[in-house]
Amino acid sequence: MTTTMQLPRKEVRAIIKELRAKYIKMERDRAFLSTFDRLLECDEDGNLIAQPVAWTATGETRGIVVTDGAGGGKTSLVRHALNKHPALQPSDIAAMPCVSITVPSPATAKSVGREILKATTLPVKSVNRTAQDIWDDVAFRFKLLGTVVLWIDEAHDVFPQRSKSEAPAILKTLKTLMQGDSAVIVVLSGVDRLWQNVCFDDQVSRRYFPFALPQVSGAADCKRLWAILGGYCDRASLELPPRGDLIERLVHAGRHRFGRCVEQMIDAIEIALMRGDAQLDIQHFADAFFAQECCAISENVFLVPRWSSINLHSRAA
Repeated sequence: MTTTMQLPRKEVRAIIKELRAKYIKMERDRAFLSTFDRLLECDEDGNLIAQPVAWTATGETRGIVVTDGAGGGKTSLVRHALNKHPALQPSDIAAMPCVSITVPSPATAKSVGREILKATTLPVKSVNRTAQDIWDDVAFRFKLLGTVVLWIDEAHDVFPQRSKSEAPAILKTLKTLMQGDSAVIVVLSGVDRLWQNVCFDDQVSRRYFPFALPQVSGAADCKRLWAILGGYCDRASLELPPRGDLIERLVHAGRHRFGRCVEQMIDAIEIALMRGDAQLDIQHFADAFFAQECCAISENVFLVPRWSSINLHSRAA
């Protein structure tokens, strides 16, 4: 293995931080925006504006349920789309067109409402307030701030397993926010089971469009992933590893989830830089995989010949 002068730890950290901060657009970004843009009104010139489309005579809006496996990159995708959307930039008319939260634990009607109020810079101080009072304040704040989109990430945590859930009350409250003159678009994102959870009530589910992020395919996405790895190596001043079947192994190790594949690339590059190696190679990926999975050599996707036969579904996702 060719080595070079080892970079100072601080410089390695800076490179890795820069790589992790990069956002990589894929076809799924365009697909998500295509779905989301259907929910926004446009002006006379056809430009999208910060106003939800009314889907019924009573002014009801629609929402989106975004799903993918853990580490798929759904949070980054939704955050990037909403933050960069030209119609959702703060203005004199709409100070906070988009409000986003991560589901608190435990997820109750009160705690979710409190978290939303906190995101609008209005924390709830009194612990004795009712859930209805809190959500009335949420609706008032949305109207005051010109909010048109509410994004709730990790929304699957509203449906805790093996415990009592206030999910029906929360979702029906969200339904109320999607009605009337100040209605908002609700975006829910979470793991795969989220859509099935939301579908417990037709009155709720019909208000949302399902958007399942596509899995990464070894056949269809290898060229793109190899290009991404090449760009990362250029920034880190590392030589690319031999092509071989590295990307196919990477896709399998990442459980066909885009975010996981990118994370493993960066982890491998960090290991190479910390060791002072001049070229990235498959051993760096193997070591990064071991650090993440704590697996035996016989179960390391980057070390064994029959890597495709390793069943990763039985391991924690």
